[in-house]
Order: sequence, then structure tokens, then C-alpha cells
Amino acid sequence: MNLVSKVLQQAVDEFAQLPGVGHKTAFRFVLHLLKKNPEELKKFGNTFLQLQEQVQYCSACFNITDRELCDICADQRRDSSTICVVEDIRDVVSIENTEQFKGLYHVLGGIISPLDGVGPSDLNIPPLLERLETGEVNEVIFALTTTMEGDTTTFYLSRQLQKYDVKLSTLARGVSIGGGLEYTDELTLGRSLVNRVPYENSLAK
Repeated sequence: MNLVSKVLQQAVDEFAQLPGVGHKTAFRFVLHLLKKNPEELKKFGNTFLQLQEQVQYCSACFNITDRELCDICADQRRDSSTICVVEDIRDVVSIENTEQFKGLYHVLGGIISPLDGVGPSDLNIPPLLERLETGEVNEVIFALTTTMEGDTTTFYLSRQLQKYDVKLSTLARGVSIGGGLEYTDELTLGRSLVNRVPYENSLAK
């Protein structure tokens, strides 16, 4: 898309870098912003500047937060003896929306994918092991995507966690094979979490 204004073109190109946003959609975004008054536009821009300046990762679980501990880890009503291992923040949101899980989370920051150059050392695995070293964790739930990469990551983690006296569980297969948690409806995801099975049983199927 070639526009007469270089500034307009640059703005469209920036929006078009967002996932799922083409140049036509980006153009509509920019035209919408041009209709806003200067104060609204300034507020819009400052919001994204604050993402860089204020948003950080939770020191315990690597969830996104604007404090040292995220609201979930700081909530003393949560069950600290149960940790649900997920790929990223989207999975935390999906599981929280089910209102079926009252434990804590651990965000890996990805899954093992050799084709994408992502190995175990690129994930937040050592901090997970450190959390288990305390002896306060009784169960670890693997809630990763049911893809080859997700299953590989789960298998790798299960080997790393074998030396700890913790129960290893995985979601019941109500979650479709090859699907991400963010695309699973809340009812199905909630039931899969509540009816989770021992990890060893999932390998036998």
C-alpha cells in the first residue's frame, strides 16, 4: 500500500506488523486515530510507552505484571502447593476464565521447538525447579498445547521433575489434539482441568 504521506505510510506499516493485521486493516486503524483529538491520541500513545516502562515479569511465575509479584502469586488465598505449567500469558488468562483453578502458575515463555531454534535453555525451566526445591509443592499440572512441540516439552519436563516428590498431572483430553488453550471454550477447558489425569496415564493412551 503506497500512501501520499510518508508519516501516514509509516504509521500504517507499524500497525501492519501486528499479528493478524494486514495493511488495509492497519490503514483503518490509522484513519480512526486521526479522528481523535490531541489529548486522546496522546493518551493512546502513552499507554503503549508504559508497556515498555512499567510492565514486567512476575519474579515467581513469569506472568506479566506491573509489580514484583503478579496478583495471582500475591493472593494468599491461592493454593501454593499446586503449580500449573503453561506456555504463555494467554494460557493463564484462558484457565483463569474457567474459574476452576485455585493454584499458582508457572509460565515457561514458550515450548521446545527445534525448527524455531527454541531449546530447553530458552525456557523458564530452572526457576520452576527452584520452586520445587522448597518442598512446598505437591502437584505440577502440565497444561501445554497438545501439539508435537507441546508434548515434547511436557515429556522433557516430566524427566526433569522425576527427582522431586510431586504428583505430575496433565489435562484430560477434552482439549482437542493440536489445539491451543486459548482456542478451547471455557467449559471444556475447565472440565479438562478438573478431570486432569496422572501424566503417566496419558502416556499409556
